[in-house]
Amino acid sequence: MGKKALGAAEDPTAKLLDTAIAEFLPKLESGGYYGRSIDEIPSGKLILKLGRPAQAKLITYALDRIEDLERMITLHRSAHTGALVYNLSPNWKPIWDPRWVLKEVLRALLHWKLPLTETVVARILSWPLTSSSNLNAENYPWPVIAETAERFAESNQLGFELQASIAAISEKLRTVQYEPSAKTIADRFQSLISGPQVRLEAGEAWSDVALADLGTSDKAKPLHQLLIHCQLGGQGKFTDKWAKDTQRMIAEIGPNIFKECILRWFPLVDKPRTQYRERQHASEPHFENLIIPPHVELLRGLVWCCGLREDADLARAIAKLALSAYRKIPGKGPRLVSLGNACITSLGMMPGLSPIGQLAILKVKVKFGTAQKEIEKAFNAAAARENLPRDEIEEMAVPSYGLEDVGVLHASFGDYRAELLVDGSTAALQWSKDGKPIKSVPGVVKQEHGEEFKELQASQKDINTMLPAQRERLDALFLTQKTWPIGIWRERYLDHPLVGTMARRLIWSFTAKGEIHDGIWHAGQVVGVNGKPLSLRDDTTVALWHPIGRSVDEVLAWRASLERHEVVQPFKQAHREVYVLTDAERNTGTYSNRFAAHVLKQHQFNALCAARGWKNKLRLMVDDSYPPAHRTLTQWNLRAEYWIEGAGTEYGTDTNEAGTFLYLTTDQVRFYRLAAPQMHAHASGGGYGRYNQTDDDPLPLTEVPPLVFSEIMRDVDLFVGVASVGNDPNWNDGGPGGRHRDYWTHFAFGELGATAQTRKVLLERLVPRLKIASRCSLAERFLIGKGDIRTYKIHLGSGNILMEPNDQYLCIVPKQTTATNEGVFLPFEGDATLSVILSKAFLLAEDTKIKDPTIVSQLKK
Repeated sequence: MGKKALGAAEDPTAKLLDTAIAEFLPKLESGGYYGRSIDEIPSGKLILKLGRPAQAKLITYALDRIEDLERMITLHRSAHTGALVYNLSPNWKPIWDPRWVLKEVLRALLHWKLPLTETVVARILSWPLTSSSNLNAENYPWPVIAETAERFAESNQLGFELQASIAAISEKLRTVQYEPSAKTIADRFQSLISGPQVRLEAGEAWSDVALADLGTSDKAKPLHQLLIHCQLGGQGKFTDKWAKDTQRMIAEIGPNIFKECILRWFPLVDKPRTQYRERQHASEPHFENLIIPPHVELLRGLVWCCGLREDADLARAIAKLALSAYRKIPGKGPRLVSLGNACITSLGMMPGLSPIGQLAILKVKVKFGTAQKEIEKAFNAAAARENLPRDEIEEMAVPSYGLEDVGVLHASFGDYRAELLVDGSTAALQWSKDGKPIKSVPGVVKQEHGEEFKELQASQKDINTMLPAQRERLDALFLTQKTWPIGIWRERYLDHPLVGTMARRLIWSFTAKGEIHDGIWHAGQVVGVNGKPLSLRDDTTVALWHPIGRSVDEVLAWRASLERHEVVQPFKQAHREVYVLTDAERNTGTYSNRFAAHVLKQHQFNALCAARGWKNKLRLMVDDSYPPAHRTLTQWNLRAEYWIEGAGTEYGTDTNEAGTFLYLTTDQVRFYRLAAPQMHAHASGGGYGRYNQTDDDPLPLTEVPPLVFSEIMRDVDLFVGVASVGNDPNWNDGGPGGRHRDYWTHFAFGELGATAQTRKVLLERLVPRLKIASRCSLAERFLIGKGDIRTYKIHLGSGNILMEPNDQYLCIVPKQTTATNEGVFLPFEGDATLSVILSKAFLLAEDTKIKDPTIVSQLKK
């Protein structure tokens, strides 16, 4: 040993180091390094209990010992194998280096505010520079080393020696590759000697513009200080002190200048990089999507700044940034989860109702599970802030977007007049002059009224973004069984400038004095199915109408009324499928096999689950277990489960490159009380079970409320009807190895499910009105269309086609269908398969005009 070590050994405190090495190394050897800490050994616990002065001394002794070991490593490395051949204690073997123990001692002690001298702090910083180990996080506790230097700088002036050590370590860390945190730590060190510096680099579309703004703005200095403040804030959590300092800085810059910068920068975050940059970690996205970690921290801080004041434009910009952050990157998943979560937090804390509308849009557009949890937390925070009930805040916060009446906004631009019309599906602009329509935007409007025109365009775009969110919210009301006093219903639904465009196309139930009357808006009033106005009392309560429990005649009457008045409902209501218990389900008792034994495309199924409020995890071909796809029904104290498992056994054939199953097979649908433990099954099958055996049996299907059963089975029918491989025309060969050929044939041309039956009933009424009616007829499962070359049978469930006379299969993928069903009245939106069936019928009715060679070649076989 060197002199330092020999002198130190005379101190009983220092002897703990030898004891720690003797006790700790066997643990490293037996269980590996990761997850080990010195509090696992008796001597380590004694070290942690020492007083602060003794712990400070022990740091010096540990550094002495490390220096001695560095010299011994140099002297005693085997010339033949390169292995370490020295031995410091009987319990140590060359597999593990004693410096691991000393490093853990330092990691543990440096967390404390110890009375360290400048010389000791300088030695702590110099230790990595003189060591033979790589400068990565595995070898050195960088965060606590940086904290040690920062704590010392808080109350001491830095001497020349210490500044030199800080500069050297900062420069060295910037050369470390494949260590994402190295440059961040380097910045922390550099700020101790040169003051905080914002890490803003060229190479990203938004940072290029930000750098240009900093160079030209007359507020460059305060803006630079704000960015430093944002970057430091973005490294941690949002705090009240940070917010207070932020508000002062924004006031110094000027709120309008700050807002202008944000509205320039945020939209560019989604643009590809402008300069190539090598990824430093495998988890980072590829070149074009890469946002470097310091920029993510800066953006998080800027997002939090935006949440401190109410501003509809900033709320919109934050929501768009969230969509960019949660955008999925192939092979990685969501692009920037931490930034997306910061956006949602910001919207949750922003005052006013406009950010709540943006949260509603994100709730529909972002189906990532973590994001949905953050959105719910933000809704709760917004409800508490605005002192509003959680179950009402979404409907109360829907903006009007300047609409003067339900679905209408008028604007004048000199001699020209614009009319923004919302029909509940889309928002469209119509232009006129002196009462005469104009097809396009007049050039003079853009030139002389640019700002006003941009505002009108922004309203149109925002409405088209919000409409799907509100449509989904209204569709989800069936299972809430919510009711409203008629005055509130009129304000939030019937007469709301935006929501009213959909609410006036829906059927509602009105209850007063125990009497129930159903009605819909028509010709300026609420009328019954017979067209007569309803007399609505002030004490009336209103609920959304559902066909469950209604007579067949009543449902058919409403369907006929909608068709007679050509009312297009925003989703299926009068034509909604109703699922009732079958005899088979009464026999099985606690589960339904109605949608078992299907083969589904996993990723498509997963997306549908998210869209319908179900929780699901992608199955990977790994040794792991998963809960079934499930939907929580809090209002009913129920949980619905759909049992699924990965399909196939060949990695790379039945999975993608990441090991995710491409396909699933399906099994039972069950219902449990919410408190019942979750079932689990292995990814590749083997049956569902519980980790802990309990007596929580599934609920008998006869005890499930009919409305709940019907809506859940409708969801599952949607999953199968859309995600089944039987829908894919390219699967007529049976998929990998042809092993699903029988299933594909059965699904593609088999018995019709409930959704397809509804489709058939509707087509029976629509087909006679089509311009190709003379060429069409309906059979048990098919829409039969006659062309000049062949006769075609289009299956009403899958949309797949057979050609007569020998039932030859005709493969037409939807994008090949060049004909449209434009002009055909459909009484509801959302049935894509119905649209595909009609489009194929129009196309094939004029089969001699088809030019696509892949279709023509099949017709002539």
